[in-house]
Amino acid sequence: MTDVPGLDTAGLRAWLEREHPELTDGGTGSGGELTASVIAGGRSNLTYRVHGARVPLVVRRPPLGHVLSTAHDMRREHRVVTALADSPVPVPRTVDVVDDTDRGEVTGTVFFVMEHVAGTVLSRPAQNGAFTADGLHALGLELAEVLADLHAVDPAAVGLADFGRPDGYLHRQLATWRRQYDASRSRPQPRLDALQDRLAAGVPDSGGRAGIVHGDFRLDNAIVAGPPDAPRVAAVLDWEMATLGDPLVDLGMLGLYWDIRGLTGAAGDDGSDDGALSAVVPGAGYPEFAALVDAYAARSGTAPPDLAWYRAFAAYKLAVILEGIHYRYRAGETVGEGFDRIGALVAPLAEDGLAHATPAGRA
Repeated sequence: MTDVPGLDTAGLRAWLEREHPELTDGGTGSGGELTASVIAGGRSNLTYRVHGARVPLVVRRPPLGHVLSTAHDMRREHRVVTALADSPVPVPRTVDVVDDTDRGEVTGTVFFVMEHVAGTVLSRPAQNGAFTADGLHALGLELAEVLADLHAVDPAAVGLADFGRPDGYLHRQLATWRRQYDASRSRPQPRLDALQDRLAAGVPDSGGRAGIVHGDFRLDNAIVAGPPDAPRVAAVLDWEMATLGDPLVDLGMLGLYWDIRGLTGAAGDDGSDDGALSAVVPGAGYPEFAALVDAYAARSGTAPPDLAWYRAFAAYKLAVILEGIHYRYRAGETVGEGFDRIGALVAPLAEDGLAHATPAGRA
């Protein structure tokens, strides 16, 4: 592999010239070499920014090692992003999806290519300084409205009628994440085990709610563009866990990440970046999560929902994901920095989930 772990840029250029010459130099061989850099690595799917093609590109592939196929399905991610191209939900323009497992020319895995969307991913408090407080307030409300727009999309109308099975979705989700947890066990986690049991004992009735579920909807899975006083959501990213199911799972996940700094011991009101997991900090201008719930409900034309179980489930799911990352870190299969601290976040997340979990026996 050249340039970066997990991506052969010479192989990518050869593939582009063969399959998409319109993105290179038309296949004449007169163009320069491609270069790539890791945008995000190892925590979920690997994402690379690619320079040297006719338009800036992004490549997505599964993480290195310990790959749980149901959580890193490139074809599913490519399919849902492509399907939403003409919907009210902003997404990047996709180019192609390829199974490179046998050929081993580019990644040696299934990968997909999409066009790069200009903007910023707000993941750290220091980035808030590029926008006004009013701008960030409006951005938070828009993020909730974009989520409502996603849940309003008719799956059949965009070719996703068979993308999942809404009936029994919450029970299957618990079973899926239990399997993911079992596949990533490397140490005792009694509070996470307790949360898993509490969730199973109080699964709510979805009440016929069904829609496209992103699966990991949060501020730093969106690209933000626009002037300081009017930032906007330019694209929603990271659709690797998308399916059809109960939309409130997304709202619960958004709530977890919106308030995550308070439960993981991340930096406080000073806005410093130490241990930061989110750009949402007090004083920056972002609205309280309750305001996002109200904006979501208003856009959806519904009453604000009870999110207790869904917030608990969000904490459980993230804890399982981080336990999987901790497993890969200990095996030396992560790319990037900061993975030595990931494992310490699992127990606080389990405690947060238990605090929100619906009591056993309550529907």
